[in-house]
Amino acid sequence: MTKKMLIDATHSEEMRVVIVDGTRLDELDIETSTKKQLKGNIYLAKVARVEPSLQAAFVDYGGNRHGFLAFNEIHPDYYQIPVADREALKEALMQEENDDDDDDEKSRGKGRRREQTEKSENAEQVSLPEDQENDDAAEQIVETVSENENDEVMDRSRYRQIKKYKIQEVIHRGQVLLVQVTKEERGNKGAALTTYLSLAGRYCVLMPNNSRGGGVSRKITNAADRKRLKTIVSKLPLPAGMSVIVRTAGKERTSLEIKRDYEYLIKTWVQIRDKTMESSAPALIHEEGNLIKRALRDMYTRDISEVLIEGENEYRMAKDFMKILTPSHAKKIKQYKDDSMPLFFRYQVEAQLESMHSNIVQLKSGAYLVMDQTEALVAIDVNSGRATKERNIEETALKTNLEAAD
Repeated sequence: MTKKMLIDATHSEEMRVVIVDGTRLDELDIETSTKKQLKGNIYLAKVARVEPSLQAAFVDYGGNRHGFLAFNEIHPDYYQIPVADREALKEALMQEENDDDDDDEKSRGKGRRREQTEKSENAEQVSLPEDQENDDAAEQIVETVSENENDEVMDRSRYRQIKKYKIQEVIHRGQVLLVQVTKEERGNKGAALTTYLSLAGRYCVLMPNNSRGGGVSRKITNAADRKRLKTIVSKLPLPAGMSVIVRTAGKERTSLEIKRDYEYLIKTWVQIRDKTMESSAPALIHEEGNLIKRALRDMYTRDISEVLIEGENEYRMAKDFMKILTPSHAKKIKQYKDDSMPLFFRYQVEAQLESMHSNIVQLKSGAYLVMDQTEALVAIDVNSGRATKERNIEETALKTNLEAAD
């Protein structure tokens, strides 16, 4: 089967993007005019309340509710302490990083020997190749996007403070911060925020206010690829205080393609910085981009044969954006012009979308799933239903759960 990306942009109230394998629906993303995505947006915000009991701040960034900013998501540059103390804190953190790197180097020999015996399904726990000298120190970085994968999140817990400040000692009401949304508003909860900014491109992610990281995505495990990409990153003209992570999408990209993507991100950061200087909090500084741009950046892969767009203005915008991201693939962007049949009906997508609205999913064996969403989680109940062919309850449960998992 041939994969295609289909974009229905005929109605201004709703835009839909799907990826189909033949006529089978693989991926879906929808954006409505009444509920725009906040995740990834950057705002100039003001601290509305500091909550010592939570060691967090509630921040007015212009959303429906105040955003939640945990203390470990606040960069030390925002600490309202004497300059000398702040500089000493940074130096201590850098020294801690160097000490950690020395410890990591000693443990890598054992790790490489252990790696040879581990199965591929344990890849998340595999020790990393020798050339990854900076990646462990970059655990505080968040790569907010990835290509058809879950977000590649690196724990920031190691970015601990040498001196144990409390939030009420260093952050105060009315203080202005530049924040980025990391999690959407849900239920009665406000959006989750961070001051560690990350700008995602097609092949790399720029961290404009974090120099303690960078390198290559952990999902790229081939030593030769990592070494080549490390060399490319080391030649980028990175300003002081910034770092770059090469995403999994950049694994087989040339130095020219990665450099072009990096230059696009630097220009974006300059625009963000300039707009910040001219704005008053709360204000939207940078929008992550509309659904089409996000889809081309995050959902598009090389095995997609063509991108069909129903809507003239959106087609031109997508064509121009792809010329910036990956010029050689711009020819895959095509406009759908058949007035006799809508795009989604031609590829039998509408019927599949209709069935998705039900919270009950029927399985071939006669079993079924019931899915219910709460504020904290999504509950999935697996019921055997009419699936009673097996000899005993254990076999029935096993077969049903295997089918449900698929």
